[in-house]
Amino acid sequence: MTKAIAFSEFGGVDVLRPIDIELPAPGPGQVRVAVRAVGVNPVDRRLRTGELAGLFPVVFPYVPGVEVSGTVEAVGAEVSGFEPGDEVFGSTMGGAYAEHALVDVAVLAHKPAGLSWEEAAALPTAAETSERVLDLLGVRPGETLLVHGAAGGVGTVLLQFARARGITVIGTASEANHDHLRELGAIPVAYGEGLAERVRAVAPGGVDRALDAAGRGGVLPLSVELTGSADRVLTIADMEGGQEHGVRFNGGVEGVESHHQRAFAAAVALHEAGTLRLPLHRVFPLAEAAQAHRVSEAGHLRGKIVLTV
Repeated sequence: MTKAIAFSEFGGVDVLRPIDIELPAPGPGQVRVAVRAVGVNPVDRRLRTGELAGLFPVVFPYVPGVEVSGTVEAVGAEVSGFEPGDEVFGSTMGGAYAEHALVDVAVLAHKPAGLSWEEAAALPTAAETSERVLDLLGVRPGETLLVHGAAGGVGTVLLQFARARGITVIGTASEANHDHLRELGAIPVAYGEGLAERVRAVAPGGVDRALDAAGRGGVLPLSVELTGSADRVLTIADMEGGQEHGVRFNGGVEGVESHHQRAFAAAVALHEAGTLRLPLHRVFPLAEAAQAHRVSEAGHLRGKIVLTV
């Protein structure tokens, strides 16, 4: 048996409770990881509340968690390149809020020695999302990208991926996070009333593409206005708003594996160059997963929330 945090009904943070589960056995193409840290993501909350039940049915008790770092403990059939004792990070289809988790090797990478367990667990979702949306938007070197919600876990990595591609980034955030965005090479602007005028002031040449990573009301029509076309805007946070304003929504359901390895390689390259920054908003022990969800739901994060095992 091994310990995990799970929910046996949909609801608020209090449905997250400790349970004992069977020690998972890796199948073909999988490894079992002794978990050291787990990233906390909005999808964890949306699964817990039942908001995504129509798209992603869960079997109770359900163990959330889609990104993990730890040590390979056992390998399944048809696995090459990984062996027990390897330090790794990667993505899961749930199950990471636990002492042990299964990970497909297609979405797994070796952890650089200088990357902490907590930083490694904060990386998979943000890196894959960043690589994917930059490709979907088709942003080219020399162009200007507007990012809403730039100081969060995804935004922080996205800014660095974009800057590495030679893209100018304007990031919306509260003024308390403006110095943080400047340190990452972005041009910060405050969100709220008058945003369009502030963006035009710092980008007199115009904005080529826009990404909504925040889901705040009003940013999609404003982004369409600034870029000149709905097909130059993408949201990963507001499906209903996207439908209303003709903006693409992408939640990463299809084809994500094709981006994982490229994303992980890009992140490791930045780390090896000494330029990767992965700020952590808060770190909680696994037993305090409910409190981590409370902080996540409050918003205004700078970087990721991580659980440690």
